Amino acid sequence: MAGVRHAGLVDPRLAKALVHPLRARILVVLNERVASPNEIAGLLGEALPNVSYHVRVLLDLDCIALVRTAQRRGAIEHYYRALRRPFFSDREWKRLPPSARQALADTTLQMVWDDLSAASDAGTLAARPEMHVSRSALVLDERGWGELTDALAALLHEAERIGRRSAARLEKSGDTAISSRLALLHFESPS
Repeated sequence: MAGVRHAGLVDPRLAKALVHPLRARILVVLNERVASPNEIAGLLGEALPNVSYHVRVLLDLDCIALVRTAQRRGAIEHYYRALRRPFFSDREWKRLPPSARQALADTTLQMVWDDLSAASDAGTLAARPEMHVSRSALVLDERGWGELTDALAALLHEAERIGRRSAARLEKSGDTAISSRLALLHFESPS
């Protein structure tokens, strides 16, 4: 998945946004739906002042936009949506410093773990007979590493295409949506 490129470099605003774990989580929420800081704080189990601060940072970095306001209990609640997807292309990822790659990987893995835990607690993790969980230990050469990376990128693009087509069908049909998560991991393990 691509972030935004500027003259072949990683967009520094997106990198700055995603290096902080809470900002990355907020941006994921706002890519999935329009929400207020109050709603985000409740979803993420974070303190409202902390969430509000990071929402302002994301707004200043042009990663999110205000889409509406609403009167709530004598205050005005602000609702935002994401303008940038919280992902980088392989090329951009390579240009990030190792510390930024580690921080982003840690944040992503925490979100995957949170998704798995929530699905397990709700009893939905293995509820569908066609769900998939697998783990493969492979020994690869450089060419094999690249081939597998390319295959996973192609699978991700196909999954996004399927998601867009499903969303269009759901909009027309009004059928019940199936909320799902797809996590792809490919990493070098210690010998």
